[in-house]
Amino acid sequence: MKRSGKGRFRQYMFVIRELTGRELKRKYSRSKLGVVWSILNPLLNMIVLSMIFSTMFKRSIENFPVYYLCGSVLWGLFTTSTQTAMTSLVDNKQMLIKVKIPMQVFVISRVYTAFVNFIYSLIAFVPILLVFHIRLNETLLILPFIVLCELLFAMGISYALSVGYVFFGDIRHLYGILLTLWMYLSAIFYPVNRLPEVMITVVANNPIYLFIDSMRWVVLENSLPPGRTVFKMIIWSLLVYLAGSLIFLKSKNKIMQKM
Repeated sequence: MKRSGKGRFRQYMFVIRELTGRELKRKYSRSKLGVVWSILNPLLNMIVLSMIFSTMFKRSIENFPVYYLCGSVLWGLFTTSTQTAMTSLVDNKQMLIKVKIPMQVFVISRVYTAFVNFIYSLIAFVPILLVFHIRLNETLLILPFIVLCELLFAMGISYALSVGYVFFGDIRHLYGILLTLWMYLSAIFYPVNRLPEVMITVVANNPIYLFIDSMRWVVLENSLPPGRTVFKMIIWSLLVYLAGSLIFLKSKNKIMQKM
């Protein structure tokens, strides 16, 4: 008897939740603090970087710790999603061969795991917002939309990377180098207006910076991001998601043969 579409969806969601739980247990299995590190990591990094850069940029960036956290948590969501999803098919090779489950499930579960960690990391904002007297208003309601756009973008990259890793394992190291460059072009801990005009243009069109900048408008300015920023953010997210999905779908048969 064939399962209904709703039944299959429930089954896939169950598998995603199980894989997510397994990943979280594996990640924190040898840690006494466990998932608390998802909160401590952004806080500790913020303290260190604030000691280094807050004096340097005090005239350019007001409330540097909050400025940095906005960039840090979104950057962490993206890098964790894509780096872990990259190896998802190879890591689950036996299950992929033996169990009849859409291979997208393995990629989605890694991105979902990163999202769960992201939710925990948002707790780090609470004491910082209180210390710096940051008041939030109704514009905070757009934050889930910003995160959704980043997740779509990360999914597209993750699909493409997971395919690439099956056929070319060294892509993992090349992507690590690319991420270093990408981080410095995302204005996580420095003000964009201190850059030369050419670099300002480059950073302003960097999709990761668009997500970060949008969150800063909401949290630090209590305002909606500029319409142009939102438009570019949506276009980047949809195009990359669709491109990554297409690459993944067209590579399914080759992936199974390679496995």
